[in-house]
Amino acid sequence: MGAAISEVLSELDRVLEPGRFSDYCVNGLQVPGRSQVETIATGVSAHAELFELAAGERADMLLVHHGLFWGAGIRAIDALLMRRLKLLFDAGISLAAYHLPLDAHPEFGNNALLAHAVGAERLDPFALHEGQPIGFLAGLPDEGVPAEELFARVHEVTSREPLVLGSGPSRVRRLAIVSGAGADYIEEAAAAGADALLTGEPTERAMAQARECRLYLIAAGHYATETFGVKRMGDHLADLFGLRHVFLDVPNPV
Repeated sequence: MGAAISEVLSELDRVLEPGRFSDYCVNGLQVPGRSQVETIATGVSAHAELFELAAGERADMLLVHHGLFWGAGIRAIDALLMRRLKLLFDAGISLAAYHLPLDAHPEFGNNALLAHAVGAERLDPFALHEGQPIGFLAGLPDEGVPAEELFARVHEVTSREPLVLGSGPSRVRRLAIVSGAGADYIEEAAAAGADALLTGEPTERAMAQARECRLYLIAAGHYATETFGVKRMGDHLADLFGLRHVFLDVPNPV
């Protein structure tokens, strides 16, 4: 069946509403390729190995969470960026990236999907970034979940043993979730009544903060906590437009 890339990008913008966010990166099309999409590949971070895998799958479009272009933009094309761009150009692959919009969405976002995966419910917006919430404060059913069981659930859904810092109650009733680099929300999570904060990577100061705030910081890996959104969005686009979707996994221990 397939679709014009303009249709696919319009659907991404409609669902994810990137204009609501003051982001660190370019959300949307970053590198143009073929105008028609039959195979869409998804992955977490844009880099040469991912592009080679996408070319091997004959992907027409690659959707990622972490794109190529951040900050104030390109001032020069170095050898690393040249190689990455050449891989995309040679394969005719369009690269699109959505960062904070793909963390924050209540249906397709990393944080909501991670919350549901560990059995949380009753999601409330949490973790404001420039006025927009990017995470969720979720309730765990009944009287909460034993802390060790929650850690085991996180291990199961992320395929990674989480690093647990700090200390909280024996049962976790409220769980704050900010995937990726969300450790700076420890104090905000404690103030909101959370017993734990689930994120990707910790900072050095996080151990002391978590102890003093009397909650658990569950660091399950930046990469591992951010595979959920692109996978789900790829499935959505495939169903809507009759595309072939393949998720390209390049595991990262960070």
